[in-house]
Amino acid sequence: MAMKRHTIKLMEPIWIIGGGLAGCEAAWQIAKRGGKVILFEMKPKVFSPAHRSPYLAELVCSNSLKSESPENASGILKEELARLDSLILKVARETRVPAGEALAVDRERFSKKVTETLEGLEGIEILREEVRTLPDDRLTILATGPLTSEALSKEIQKRTGGQHLFFYDAISPIVTAESIDFKKTFRASRYGKGKDDYLNCPMDQEEYHRFVEALCQAEKVPLRDFEKPYLFEGCLPVEELAGRGKETLAFGPLRPVGLTDPRTKNPPFAVVQLRQENEFGTLYNLVGFQTRLKQGEQARVFRMIPGLEKAEFVRWGSVHRNTFIDSPRLLLPSLQMRDHPLLFFAGQITGVEGYVESTAMGLLAGMNALRQAAGKEPTLPPLETAIGALIHHVSDSPLRPFQPMNIHYGLFPPLQSRAKGSQKKDLIRKRALMALESWVKREFL
Repeated sequence: MAMKRHTIKLMEPIWIIGGGLAGCEAAWQIAKRGGKVILFEMKPKVFSPAHRSPYLAELVCSNSLKSESPENASGILKEELARLDSLILKVARETRVPAGEALAVDRERFSKKVTETLEGLEGIEILREEVRTLPDDRLTILATGPLTSEALSKEIQKRTGGQHLFFYDAISPIVTAESIDFKKTFRASRYGKGKDDYLNCPMDQEEYHRFVEALCQAEKVPLRDFEKPYLFEGCLPVEELAGRGKETLAFGPLRPVGLTDPRTKNPPFAVVQLRQENEFGTLYNLVGFQTRLKQGEQARVFRMIPGLEKAEFVRWGSVHRNTFIDSPRLLLPSLQMRDHPLLFFAGQITGVEGYVESTAMGLLAGMNALRQAAGKEPTLPPLETAIGALIHHVSDSPLRPFQPMNIHYGLFPPLQSRAKGSQKKDLIRKRALMALESWVKREFL
């Protein structure tokens, strides 16, 4: 499809609306190349229902950016971002906390460092105010994320012709370390990977079944009339999973494989894993325990977990709205709107799911917005790369209705080789990184 041409002054700042991971990454990529940015962030004047910190790049859900293992698709994406000088990945590695193969961070130090970096970078002006309308004649990156304000959501609906979709995501509770009964837990990572970074709460069969029964019977926060129980399959509330069958959790987030209880010398029937939440080890996150149970019910049911009988909850689990657009219909592979090429989208609102995936969308949107400002053609990462595979999903997914997606091996184009298992993953990784290097050299990024 032919793209409209617009004349734009290179010295005119690019607007970025939203100071989350994608918006911050886009600002960094533009400014470090000599471009100018005005970054709008509505906090602390206005907070969404899930945000609490005044800093940019606040991590609302988990503090984990998932696996760094080269055998994992998320690990490939991180390698690519590192080679493209991603600010978000760099700061995450500088503020990490123990989490086995996962890249988990001290969320306050992480957000504070991203904020301070951008505040000190020439070419970036940060305005703490809410944007309620979209400009028609200014190059803009919309990176408002899964919690886009009501006013701006209505504005996006106008631009997208009403094809504005949303679903509901959930976050896990956090408890204090001092309230955990460590005598009933043991430290280990699955299959011995990592340095015993997880705290494990083992359950025998009777304890597990009592817990599942209580979970299924617990009272949930009711959905309002306009809300739809449209939950992302990769991040379902724990009670939703429990309702699918008595053993579902034991084969899901509570699976005991790769773990041995040192007291019994056997795998437990089920296990709840706790992950260190901050640098000092004073807080722990209940892994996989996204929920929309009422707070009192969370206290009652989750204190049935061995070791958490006296748990002190510093953050309750909750459900919040995730907003995304019908990107295959609306966006070019450059992340520009087909009908409004001065408007770019970045982050989760494009239909990717996950911190690192959102960062990747911000990185590419920032690069292409600056190229647009300079009168250059957009740059598109090869399909063989993890970033290219995500872009392909966002701009050309055949799914109807369109669904958000994490990076996974199913998004990569198939290999010519018949390799399977770890050999296949290794070949996909090598191909991705070779394609990335060729792209970087070709585009002089």
